[in-house]
Amino acid sequence: MRTLPFRVALALLLTYTVWAADTEEGFTPLMDGHSFAGWKPSVENPASWKIEDGAFVTRGPRSHLFYEGEGQPYRNFELKVEVMTEPGSNGGIYFHTRYQDSGWPKAGFETQVNNTHSDWKKTGSVYDLASVGFAAAEDNRWWTQHIIVEGKVVTVKVDGKIVVQYKEPAGAQAGKDFERKLGSGTFALQAHDPKSVVRYRNIRVKRLPD
Repeated sequence: MRTLPFRVALALLLTYTVWAADTEEGFTPLMDGHSFAGWKPSVENPASWKIEDGAFVTRGPRSHLFYEGEGQPYRNFELKVEVMTEPGSNGGIYFHTRYQDSGWPKAGFETQVNNTHSDWKKTGSVYDLASVGFAAAEDNRWWTQHIIVEGKVVTVKVDGKIVVQYKEPAGAQAGKDFERKLGSGTFALQAHDPKSVVRYRNIRVKRLPD
């Protein structure tokens, strides 16, 4: 049996990965793996964002990368993001948010990316609303963070397993500092601090009926 050279095997694997994302039923890719097309970094520290090996990579002070590709807000959806962290890193995936020049995004919700950072709220938490203190993923290994919003229910899965499920209570009101009220909006990724190196790739979404 002939063994393929490493570079050829790697190229085939990468091609298959892209093909799989493109053909995943009902999902639309939100990144092309080689540019920031469709995405807009905040004015605050845009240089914290790099592209390496098909992934958005955080290397630097706080900054956020907002999706603006379609221009149409998302209400009910499934979002899948492949994520990998280096030890001690913190990041986040936002939904129902909107572009903001600087600071922590006020609009929408953050699903936590954190396996070994000092913050006790770990990967998959809906930050400050439905938080878990255990790590459902591991540093230095890719995992899929799957966020599903249907009506008043938010479900977060890590590699297919439900980590949290948050149901917005009747009469919930937007907060003063952080809204955290279900509605609609776009997505964003977080660069948390200079010591946090987080990779995000293969980002795809499927709209669900309103």
